[in-house]
Amino acid sequence: MSNSPRTPQPDENRSAANPTRMQAAEGPPPLVDPFGRAITYLRVSVTDRCDFRCRYCMPEHQVFLPKREILTLEELDRICSTFVRLGVRKIRLTGGEPLVRRNVMWLFERLARHLKSGALKELTLTTNGSQLARHAAGLAACGVRRVNVSLDTLDAAKFRTITRRGDLEKVLAGIEAATAAGLHVKINTVAVRGFNEEEIPALVEWAHGHGFDITLIETMPLGEIGGDRADQYLPLTEVRARLEARWTLLPDDYSTGGPSRYVRVKETGGRIGFITPLSSHFCASCNRVRLTATGTLYMCLGQDDAADLRTPVRLSRKDDLLEQAIREAIARKPEGHTFVISEEETHGIMLRHMNVTGG
Repeated sequence: MSNSPRTPQPDENRSAANPTRMQAAEGPPPLVDPFGRAITYLRVSVTDRCDFRCRYCMPEHQVFLPKREILTLEELDRICSTFVRLGVRKIRLTGGEPLVRRNVMWLFERLARHLKSGALKELTLTTNGSQLARHAAGLAACGVRRVNVSLDTLDAAKFRTITRRGDLEKVLAGIEAATAAGLHVKINTVAVRGFNEEEIPALVEWAHGHGFDITLIETMPLGEIGGDRADQYLPLTEVRARLEARWTLLPDDYSTGGPSRYVRVKETGGRIGFITPLSSHFCASCNRVRLTATGTLYMCLGQDDAADLRTPVRLSRKDDLLEQAIREAIARKPEGHTFVISEEETHGIMLRHMNVTGG
């Protein structure tokens, strides 16, 4: 929902699929992988397009997918709704930058029905914040309660450098609008060696001073970026040691259902999350799968095995084939990834970029 009073419509010149059936009272069996992990969290890339070109995410001259390969908003709604019927309780919309997709608020409005029914516990998104000022109120109206905003520096010139084209003031205005709309903001910061490692304490102080949690993330080997991943990689074990020398970090069992492991800073009262896929991976408790904008389901961010959900959606208006494809995919979800980045070696690199898989 934008500032315009007109309700956004689904993709033009495409017929809407029939809404999926709501979950029956008894419900189908839940999605459980071979290692006994219940899959309750779906991350959905609604577009591979982005108005930034972050240096750790994609090359400057990124070639985006043809629009004909991208799922329609109606198809995304249908797949998400099937996952909800199968036991998924949290959906995060991502990209690329999800808010650059035309009429994306229609999808938020459609998925909101599952929040109202109680079948879905949380609908949220990760954004770079560039479009957040004009969509914050609409997101809140759809039942979104939390948003993650990617922010790697508070220096405008450095921000332009790392994003290659971003405007820090627009992002800060988006964060302010989200707060005004009643959304809980969490800051996501990718730790990049030689870029923001000295600024991380200031970012933490800024976030906590505004009442925001902040999560620090290790860079991951996804896609060719035109540089050496080892030059960017900053283990969060190093970052945490520096923070512990500055503040008192207390254990905190807070969880948002994702991979972050939190501590509370005694001196600021705020939380810091650590996402450490390389230095201390979290695969054993993984409850997530990822759907790309083309309908490819990845059971693990760091593995190439995937399932095609676009074909069954387009072959039949009934959900039997789609549900079968989902169940077969979950039945082969791997135990974990094989990412490695160090001075000695870098392997496990995925050819797809993060904007394709979904952040």
